[in-house]
Amino acid sequence: MRSLAALLFLVSPMLAADGPVAPGAKPVKLADGFKFTEGPAVDAEGNVYFTDQPNDRIHIWSTEGKLSTFLEPAGRSNGLCFDGDGTLWACADDKNELWKIDVKTKKVTVVVKDHGGKLLNGPNDVWVLPDGGAYFTDPFYKRPYWKRGAEEQDKRALYFVSAKGTVARVDDDFNQPNGLVGTPDGKTLYVADIGKGKTYQYDIQEDGTLKNRKLFCEAGSDGMTLDDAGNVYLTGKGVLIFDKDGKKIGTIAIDEPWTANVCFGGKAMKKLFVTAGKSLYSVDMMTKGAAKQ
Repeated sequence: MRSLAALLFLVSPMLAADGPVAPGAKPVKLADGFKFTEGPAVDAEGNVYFTDQPNDRIHIWSTEGKLSTFLEPAGRSNGLCFDGDGTLWACADDKNELWKIDVKTKKVTVVVKDHGGKLLNGPNDVWVLPDGGAYFTDPFYKRPYWKRGAEEQDKRALYFVSAKGTVARVDDDFNQPNGLVGTPDGKTLYVADIGKGKTYQYDIQEDGTLKNRKLFCEAGSDGMTLDDAGNVYLTGKGVLIFDKDGKKIGTIAIDEPWTANVCFGGKAMKKLFVTAGKSLYSVDMMTKGAAKQ
């Protein structure tokens, strides 16, 4: 999530929806009245969890079309992701931590709270591997609610936390790393540098290290997701859709100043859910969400 003040002037043009969007489909506003929506993630049934970070809540949009509050307070959570066991991971921005949340009991476990004995900048987005390890981005967006000093980390970086809890910095060549997502087979990772306006692609190694970084496309992103055709969805000024080779194949305009994040959800996993500004939207698609988003 970028600072709200920095986003006020970034108004999305009304462009036609195309690419894998269902014929004639348009974004539908499902709910509004939030302060800034972020971090959508889908559970195994298709329910979508998302955050309202300034209001310190995690909400659920059910497959039945009902809105409820899952957790409040919620650590000022931003990016979310479910792992294979149905545990919800959260980038808890309040104290710059990475959490796991047991959905049934709502018990919180702090997975990462620092690196090298220094406070993290503020975990922003997270993606969990099939084996239980996870990658998370750690940019720096100064929050008005923080009770902390200056930026302690020397880099704004990408981190890997193993299934055993070991934390390592795996890339730090960024201006402001933000959105990320990996393929269902756990072999490819996409990471956006929203500060440079670029998105990169990596090969994931068995030990969690990354190789063969290459430019995927000349666009940054606040959040991202994948569909079952391998298309990559980026956000910012609406939603931009790229095929697996990095070619832009579609645009979805959202009538909000900023589009923060996306995921697929719903019973058939063929609705694209979009968190944008003070609202939650959905768009009917021809493709389904990737098995692991």
